[in-house]
Amino acid sequence: MRVFVTGATGHIGSAVVPELLSAGHEVVGLARSEAGATALKALGAEARLGDLDDLNGLREAATAADGVIHLAFKHDAMRAGNYAAAVEADRAVVRAFGEALAGTGKPFVGTAGTAMLASGRTGTETDVLTDGQGLHARVVAENTAIQYAERGIRSSVVRLPPVVHGTLDREGFVPMLIAIARATGVSGYLGDGTNRWPAAHTLDAAHVYRLALEQAPAGSRLHAVGEEGIQFRLIAETIGHHLGVPAAAIPSGQAESHFGFLASIVPLDNPTSSAYTQKLLDWKPTHPGLIADLDLGHYFTAA
Repeated sequence: MRVFVTGATGHIGSAVVPELLSAGHEVVGLARSEAGATALKALGAEARLGDLDDLNGLREAATAADGVIHLAFKHDAMRAGNYAAAVEADRAVVRAFGEALAGTGKPFVGTAGTAMLASGRTGTETDVLTDGQGLHARVVAENTAIQYAERGIRSSVVRLPPVVHGTLDREGFVPMLIAIARATGVSGYLGDGTNRWPAAHTLDAAHVYRLALEQAPAGSRLHAVGEEGIQFRLIAETIGHHLGVPAAAIPSGQAESHFGFLASIVPLDNPTSSAYTQKLLDWKPTHPGLIADLDLGHYFTAA
């Protein structure tokens, strides 16, 4: 299968591309720079220069492919505080792919997050969200992609947990938390730190994307989750141990000054099951869990 992949040079994409190639697929990856294009070619993939604003180019690439995996998101805009603009750009891209693939029966695999699910209870793949406000704004793109099943597209959406970890992770929440702990001298958590974050190893998540492309039924919501929920305090304590700094509760009034834009994300209680995905795709996570991965030390030696 000839597969067009957005975000092909990013954290998840850097694992998805080799996963696809090793399974015999051809890959055309979207690259924003010549350096990105060179990196893709070194892996054995083709590169298409462009970005998420080039909607005509994205439609053209999708039309020429046998399937599409959409991983890219404007994380730079999100980190700069312009989350709404990043979300709107993502919606436009999903709409463009829908226009290009309608009636073809080709697979389209989109990306969403488990953090949109209801807090405090174990989320499942059957949870359907309608609230498109605030942190939940990406649900609109998810629902749009799922509705493409009614337009002759074998669409599915992979929900990623807040932490997707591994040696390819350079800009995710774990590196951010480590940087904050280094800068402040405290590995912090909020409240008693018993809120839970689900997690997945990057290579396990990449495998879910390939299986979704190859076999997910139209309209499938999938969870690339290897661990249902790790107490945030344990994450903070493990980071603190490796950095040689204390783990401590941050007073609620100091949350924003300590965590920055992560202040609204740190207290998430987001336990999430992937039982349905594992059964549907015959998928099992096989790589180290988050705490074991942190204990390998690569997060703390990386530049």
